[in-house]
Amino acid sequence: MKTLADIPENADFDVIIVGAGINGAGLFRELAFQDLKVLLLDRNDICSGASCAPSRLIHGGIKYLETGEFRLVAQSTLERNLLLRNAPHMVRPLPTVLPIHSWFGGIVPSMRRFLRLGGKMTDRGALVLEAGLQIYDFLGRRSRVMPRHRMFMREQSRRQWPHMAPDVIATAQYYDAAITQPERLGYECVRDGLEGGRDCVALTYTVPEGLKDGRLFLRDTLTGESRAVQGRVIVNAGGAWIDRINHVLGRETRYIGGTKGSHLLLRHDGLLAELKGRMVYFGTPDGRICLAYPFFRHVLVGSTDLRIDDPDQAVCTDEEQDYMLRMLEGLFPGFRFSAADVIYRYSGVRPLPATEASDPGIISRDHLIHEDRIEDRIEDRIVLSLVGGKWTTFRGLGEEVADRILGLLHHPRRLSTRHVPIGGGRDFPSGQHFQAYLDEFCLTYGLPRSRGITLLERYGSTARAVAAFCQEEADAPLRSLAGFTRREIAFVVRNELVRSLSDVLFRRVPIALAGELTPAAVLEVGNIAGEVLGWSVQETGHQCQMAWAEGRNRHHLTGELPDISSVSTALRA
Repeated sequence: MKTLADIPENADFDVIIVGAGINGAGLFRELAFQDLKVLLLDRNDICSGASCAPSRLIHGGIKYLETGEFRLVAQSTLERNLLLRNAPHMVRPLPTVLPIHSWFGGIVPSMRRFLRLGGKMTDRGALVLEAGLQIYDFLGRRSRVMPRHRMFMREQSRRQWPHMAPDVIATAQYYDAAITQPERLGYECVRDGLEGGRDCVALTYTVPEGLKDGRLFLRDTLTGESRAVQGRVIVNAGGAWIDRINHVLGRETRYIGGTKGSHLLLRHDGLLAELKGRMVYFGTPDGRICLAYPFFRHVLVGSTDLRIDDPDQAVCTDEEQDYMLRMLEGLFPGFRFSAADVIYRYSGVRPLPATEASDPGIISRDHLIHEDRIEDRIEDRIVLSLVGGKWTTFRGLGEEVADRILGLLHHPRRLSTRHVPIGGGRDFPSGQHFQAYLDEFCLTYGLPRSRGITLLERYGSTARAVAAFCQEEADAPLRSLAGFTRREIAFVVRNELVRSLSDVLFRRVPIALAGELTPAAVLEVGNIAGEVLGWSVQETGHQCQMAWAEGRNRHHLTGELPDISSVSTALRA
């Protein structure tokens, strides 16, 4: 992979994108496919900010109907349907169940919210939900790939949900979708851009330090290397950090008013069994929305929606954890939930537009594109700031921004990405064709069926390259992570823009997210990464310590990693 040291001084790009979250990564792919020369950079790794902390849903946003955002729902349902086709290795249908507590509740509050008069929805009755779901089905008709909604009365609901609260009089089921590895899909967008673009470059752990005389000054935070580059258009895709980036670029803005959303990963066999692959999406007595659904053999629970000023301080607090567990137990009084069930937790900041609204829940999730011209002694620079948006609509946003940039640069559009598969979604079968594909894959690479399924679910069609690499030398499962092998980890480190151990553990593969990050796993994966990247024993030990500190401080993992000297000894062994 390239680093800043590989870029010539004053290298010239058509577009420079600051921020490799999903909006930046998606735009990078979009512009690269239009035959533009694009530079993407991020102060950390690809999708290491808010883009790695969502509810992991690819959804149409049914709750946006309450505020009359029909255009956003229509776009979201279309993009959801496209992602189900373009990224079938990671995006899959998710049956979603809405508990109903009354027949006529919420009619007046829903009218007030629709008219933007405020008010919280503490009860969404059967009549309101049926009307909303009819509209939702209609808006999602384009490229439809999933069934329409259904209603179940009390007796049917009780049979399906024996531990649910007795005051639930009915349930409604509709279909949205979930994404297993959003961080990895962000990486795959970047990889697509690098492979399909003309001299495009992606730099991680690189920060902008100023804009002067037509040049953007950059610094590599890992090596200290500095360079100046030039770009005709600069895109600020920094998410919650947009205003800070604009300050560095010489423009004072107040575009962001983010809110924090936190999630829990629970080990709870009883709830997992009752969910049966479905998500339960429910309102709370204080007017918020919570959810729970199966995720890597555990249960993902979310979320909160709290104002926050400093995105660098976003962590899931004990108070948020207690709140989510309490709301979950309110819906499922037949179960008991405690902090002991929590095996992982995370938090991120939604890059929502600045507003004076008192209720974060009514802030639009739609996107805004701000255009600024920064005066420069040589030539004014156009800076586009991408505010808002959500995971589901990243491709549509990228298409819209790309069209704007193409107009500014007087460059014709080369192709539409609407039906272009992403990364491992290319040539990946779905539905009835999967079993035949799996049989051929396992036969070709001599894999047990269970291992073949794991690789295909993890990498999509890229699993062929992984399996071929694993065949080249003797391979073995990791002692600390039986679902991974040494050669598999080596492939990821060598080929997937990895610069730190955290890149692997938290983003390229589902180790931390599956609740499997332990001190032993950190040491074993760190040892492999060190060998591939040529780290010294001391640097490998340092990487292990940094990765484990991230797990403890941001994700509430427990346990102790040996000190660096002990780590060095263990790694030599």
